[in-house]
Amino acid sequence: MSDELSATDHSSPDSNPEQKGVSVVRDRSFYGLGISQFLGALNDNLFKQLVLLLCVDQARTAGKNAADLQPLAMAVFAVPWLLFSGLAGVLADRRSKRSGIVLFKSLEIAVMSAGLLAFLSGQLWLLLVVLFLMSMQSTFFGPPKYGILPELFRGRDLPVINGLFQMTTFVAIILGMSVAGFARDLLPGQTGLAWTSAGSIAIALIGTAAALLIRRTSVAQPDLRFSWRAAAIDPENWQLLKSDRFLRGVVFVSACFWFAGAVVQQAVNSYGKRQLELSDTRTSLLAACMAVGIAVGCVLGGQLSKNRIRFGLVKVGVWGLIASLLSVLWIPSGMNTSLEYGPHLTLWYQIRNPILAAEFYSRIALTAVGLFGGLFIVPLQTCLQSVPPESQKGRMIATMNFANWVGILLSAVFYAAVDWLRRMASAEFDIRLPPSTMFLALAVVLLPIAIWYRPADRELG
Repeated sequence: MSDELSATDHSSPDSNPEQKGVSVVRDRSFYGLGISQFLGALNDNLFKQLVLLLCVDQARTAGKNAADLQPLAMAVFAVPWLLFSGLAGVLADRRSKRSGIVLFKSLEIAVMSAGLLAFLSGQLWLLLVVLFLMSMQSTFFGPPKYGILPELFRGRDLPVINGLFQMTTFVAIILGMSVAGFARDLLPGQTGLAWTSAGSIAIALIGTAAALLIRRTSVAQPDLRFSWRAAAIDPENWQLLKSDRFLRGVVFVSACFWFAGAVVQQAVNSYGKRQLELSDTRTSLLAACMAVGIAVGCVLGGQLSKNRIRFGLVKVGVWGLIASLLSVLWIPSGMNTSLEYGPHLTLWYQIRNPILAAEFYSRIALTAVGLFGGLFIVPLQTCLQSVPPESQKGRMIATMNFANWVGILLSAVFYAAVDWLRRMASAEFDIRLPPSTMFLALAVVLLPIAIWYRPADRELG
């Protein structure tokens, strides 16, 4: 990042005057926040991927036509965002966002400790309880984490900063998913899961220490009161969304992005383990390829945006996403990919060998899915941070989170419904539809956004 990015001159009684105008690359708050959110995303995705892989294993053990339990886990992970997003937004605006970040990072340590006990128990329902608690901690961490960016940095710098933060988030997703797969294969059984969970506790400790580097910020609205009507979305934000069609559209399309991402994550796990018959490690690497693409797309989206919110990137992103999802259907399925995989297998051999070709081309397609997804999300994220009034930014981030997690909850319903139809077609009509059918169904759902969503670009101050 260039030195032209600088900390904002936003005044605050708690701010250190020496920080005003300091280059971002020398601003410890930038690194503290970046490390903290990176490690939080790493922990979330490590734990969630472990649970999702266990759900797929249960389905495989029960038989080829058994129901996939991943939607249950995704629904559990989504519910806290629906129940507590409004309260989280109010707390973000009525107290220093820096204090909120430190507090909720500290709670991550307790949640990861509970995860260790759940893995030792070997009970899936206990893991789902911890998954719920982990999601609740993230619900309260999200609004101060994203809402503090306009308080620390200039508005015109937000696209690049968002691109970098989104990139590091998805690098964390890559690592979380990859480590989950490697840990399942290298450290089998409950003992191995417990050791992996112990590592998550250490990650939470480091993330909390990093949060202490963030400088203090002023309180956006200290007299703000919580109302049960704001449990999901604050009434002021409801009014803002009702009167502002543009913002309403941005919130809706952002939710569609997270809906698509949640469907793809479940689909990749099922596609890798049940259709291509890959190990946990190689299945997680498929998901990691998608996250690599998102990281690149986020940085590219931030660089292309410059000082504008460029909604043309959303259009390019959604059409590219649809094309990439459909490309998975062209990859031959039903191959036996159990051939020993190692460094002696050259890239050319992987391409030409039919045993490994499906996995190789799947990695390319899913990387493209991620890249176009990254282009899709950066303008939307920047818009919801910069366009709402200053006093409502924290609550608008919470509103965005609420809508996003409605999308993720609906992804569980959508995935379960399509999976049921696929299995019913196989059982009742002897129509063999592979798990990759899910990618086709998702592409069809995204088509209306590609056709009709066309907002104009906006300048940033």
